[in-house]
Amino acid sequence: MIQTTTPSVEGQTITEYLGVVTGEAILGANIVRDLFAGIRDIVGGRSAAYEEELRKAREIAMEELAAEASDRGADAVVGIDLDYETVGQGGSMLMVTASGTAVRLGA
Repeated sequence: MIQTTTPSVEGQTITEYLGVVTGEAILGANIVRDLFAGIRDIVGGRSAAYEEELRKAREIAMEELAAEASDRGADAVVGIDLDYETVGQGGSMLMVTASGTAVRLGA
């Protein structure tokens, strides 16, 4: 499944638009990771724990996006947009939403 943020696939013709497809992932952050992330925020540097959670959430959202597109008979998803949010009490959960347009490609 071709997945791209661009509105088209280079060298391919879009023959049919199959509609908007989405994928979402919400992951809770571990309290121990929160503690260490807070300490890291105070002393500076990157929070590897949060980066890993965001990476996992993005992969899940993209897999769901591709699965929905495949169910519709798509060859590709174009115009993909990724959104990142914190949700829950005190932003305790990480949410990633992926959306795009499922399409069929011609020769």
